[in-house]
Amino acid sequence: MSEEAILAVEAEFSWDTLVERYWDRRPVLFRSVTPAPFDASEVFRAAVAGSRPARVDGRMPPNVQFTVEQVQRDAPDGVLPTAEDGSFDAYDARLAARLDGRRHALVVNGFHAFDPALWCRERAFFDPLWRAVGLPLTGAITTLFHGTYEHSPVGVHKDRFATFMFGLRGRKRMRFWPGRPWDEAVSTKTDYARHTAASLYADVGPGELLYWPADYYHVGESAGAAPATSVNVGVPRDEHHTGYEVEDLLADLDPARLAGHGGLDTLAATPDAALTAPGPGRGGLLAPALPEAFTTAVHALHAFAGPVAMGRRVTVLSLRRWTAGGFEPVPPAATPRALTDADRVRGDRHARIRWAPDAPAGTLCAANGHETRTPLDHHEVRRLADALSGREPVPVGDLLATVAPGTRREDTRTLLQVLETFRAVHREP
Repeated sequence: MSEEAILAVEAEFSWDTLVERYWDRRPVLFRSVTPAPFDASEVFRAAVAGSRPARVDGRMPPNVQFTVEQVQRDAPDGVLPTAEDGSFDAYDARLAARLDGRRHALVVNGFHAFDPALWCRERAFFDPLWRAVGLPLTGAITTLFHGTYEHSPVGVHKDRFATFMFGLRGRKRMRFWPGRPWDEAVSTKTDYARHTAASLYADVGPGELLYWPADYYHVGESAGAAPATSVNVGVPRDEHHTGYEVEDLLADLDPARLAGHGGLDTLAATPDAALTAPGPGRGGLLAPALPEAFTTAVHALHAFAGPVAMGRRVTVLSLRRWTAGGFEPVPPAATPRALTDADRVRGDRHARIRWAPDAPAGTLCAANGHETRTPLDHHEVRRLADALSGREPVPVGDLLATVAPGTRREDTRTLLQVLETFRAVHREP
């Protein structure tokens, strides 16, 4: 196979075409996607938000990687995007001066969790895929790739994700091999020049979408001197194991840490300098404290020792999963605001409100990957969800009278206010 072997190309994107011809089969490039799921200015705003989680030790945020000439930076040192940059163009100009033109790569993991508007559009775009093939067993992931790097920092590799790559700026070349192209006992390879003749490739530009299945080895390359920006969405397809479910059961992890390092196993390996005080039977010696992940897991195991508590935890996780729209972690809830009877509200047509009875009384109610407990019974929650499903906004006072007249009015108002923080309810200006 020659290096001129270009993979399949389709002019217009449609989910029917992708599912029927390419899903879990082979890569394909779509030249046009309408409507586009990502916007460059929106992506830059999310890149700024996703690059600034504070660390007291001054090191790189755990969900961010930045490399210069394939060498990974441990500290931000002014190389991450800021609000003052205002756009990718200004950020690129600042980096070019700061790095003297050296090749660089910025990778932001868990990308959708840092901008609710971006996450909402992404969920709406992928909803037809979930309807066709089902929700992912674990949440799909979103990753920003930006820079002038010669090739992906990790080199040729294979993921457990089927991947959608959306071109935003510049051009990027992706190479593919249907099987591992080398015989050495290594999982990735940065020196792969002798294998390029056996590869398929596609150059991806702004407004184009590239899809490849999870079983293809691949690497990204610069297709020009200008910086390239893309957003990748990975849908888990291979190597799922129960450890992922155990992590969910044991703890609610910080999205920035989880997105960056993968879960309890890596959090448990994080050094903890704190020492416990001497105690009886310790001979006066200081003993290292357990890492945060272990202590969290131990407390969780005690809390879920009974079948009722474990059953409730499973219900909570199920409600989160069904309402998250296929993408986890979800953006944090917004700040609550009081609702008056005169305020007019409507439900978000993309937000599915789900609920389950919560013994001994009350209901667990969830939307957009968040859940809350309300004293309302599940019949009242259903009436509220139905009343919010219309196209026209409804005065809060009317909702209160319809859903739960009498003493339940303030419980209904409280639930509406919480659902607004989940972005499942919007008030009219």
